[in-house]
Formats: sequence, structure tokens, C-alpha cells
Amino acid sequence: MNFLAAFIMRGRMQAMLVASTLALLSLMLPPVSVVSSATVALVTLRLGAFEGFYVLMCSTVAAGLLGLLALGNYQFALLYVMVLWLPVWLISIVLREGRHLSLAVEIAVLIGMLGVVGFYLYVPEPVAMWKAVLGQMVPADAPVEQVQRTIDVLSRYMTGIVAAGSVFGLLFGLFLGRWWQANLYNPGGFKQEFLSLETKPRLTIGSVAVIAVALASSGAIAELAWNVSILLFVLFTISGTSVLHTVFAGKKLGRYMVPMLYITLFLIPHAMLLVALIGLLDPWLDLRKKKSN
Repeated sequence: MNFLAAFIMRGRMQAMLVASTLALLSLMLPPVSVVSSATVALVTLRLGAFEGFYVLMCSTVAAGLLGLLALGNYQFALLYVMVLWLPVWLISIVLREGRHLSLAVEIAVLIGMLGVVGFYLYVPEPVAMWKAVLGQMVPADAPVEQVQRTIDVLSRYMTGIVAAGSVFGLLFGLFLGRWWQANLYNPGGFKQEFLSLETKPRLTIGSVAVIAVALASSGAIAELAWNVSILLFVLFTISGTSVLHTVFAGKKLGRYMVPMLYITLFLIPHAMLLVALIGLLDPWLDLRKKKSN
């Protein structure tokens, strides 16, 4: 994909063309949205906040015009700005100025948390809203009792699940943009940054405290705490993946173990629970140091 990154960096028009057309294409192929947001990330990381914002705004106008011509509406362009491009622009600035991937990941998760809290403040009955949304997605021939039980459980955590999915997409866009930048201007730089990614002990203590509140309380407070915990799961999954990649890469069969790690996470999402646990414990276990010793 280096050719696409090189094309984006040829100028503003090329960057806007890629971002806006891929935004429209992602309505049919959602994973393409990661590449679209990575375009904004690459421009911001390489050329700065102003240039990134210029491309973001012009791409929004272009995507709106394309949507108006192709679909008869432009609202999706505004949704893109709020959900994907604007957050990835912000954390790209954090990464460019702070030069620490860990900080950018933490800010992305913090944005997700603010979104969850804001949703609970804005929507009077989040559970009832999600029940109505999930109920519309159920096939007519589905077993009613079993489906209703599933909806009752999921509706309590859907805010956190949706926010976590958005943050994962946001971070994948940032990582792809950073990888592109490294390939063009600093080969191997992204790998070094990702493998050194770590979580501070104070964050793990705070995360355990949030889980403790979720377990000890009830009602809206417990519900909010559980939904925030889902976002913390994103943070520790990323850091745990970095730890395991580093450890496996140092083994004799590292060339096979590292690819298998990512294949396993893709095919068996439940494995992320173990990876997140490793990320949570790593500030005290320091697995990278034990591996090097």
C-alpha cells in the first residue's frame, strides 16, 4: 500500500481525492473507512495540524458533494467528520507533537470514554433505546424468548461496545497512517514505536478501580462503569498485543508465532480477553524485560 501513501503525499488534491472517495466507498465496504481516516492521519503526522485540518475540511465538502450526487444526501459526510476524521486528526496531532504512541492510544480511549459519558447524559434511557434498535434487527422467524434474553443483556453494554468498535477503528486508522509515514520517511520506525508501547501503572490501578465500582454498585452507575470498562479493554488489548509481539519475536519460531498471534486474534476474538489481561498485568510483570533476560 506504499503506492497509495506516496500518491496521498503528492499534494492536497490527491489526499482529498483518496479520503473523500474512500469515504463514499466505505458505505458499501465499511473496513475501507480505516484507509480513509489513515489518509487524514498521514497528512497530519507528516505536514502538521493545519495541513491535516485543511485536507479534512475540504474532504468533507467533497464527500458531501459526492454523497449528494450518488445517494441524494450529504449527512454521511458530517457523520464522518465527527466519528472518524476529526478524532483521528486530534490524536495524530498528539502523536506528532508528543512522539509517544502510548499517549495517542490513551487519548483515543479517553475520547471514547467522553463519548460514553456524553451519551448517558444526552439519552435519558440508553437501555430502552438499544432494545428498540436491536429489536428491529431480529429476523421474524427467530425464537422470541432466546432473542429477548440476548437483547436484554446486550442492551446494557451496547454503548460501550459501539464506542469500543469506534475507538478500534480510530486507532487502526492512526496506526496505518503512522505505518505509511514510517515506510516513506523512516523505515522500521512504526514497528519500534508499537513494540515499545506500554501502559502506566496508574492507569491499570484506575482501571481496576472502575471495574470495582461496576461490581460494587448497581443501577445506572454500575451500567456506566461497565460500559467504560469495555473501552479500557481496548487500551489493554493494544498494549497486550504489543507485549506478546515483542515476546514472540524473540523466540526461535518467532517468524511463525507473530503471524499466528494476529491470525488468532482475527479468527478467535475471545482470545482478546487473555491479551487484555496480559496488557493489564504487564506494568507489574514487565514481560519484555524478562524476555530480554
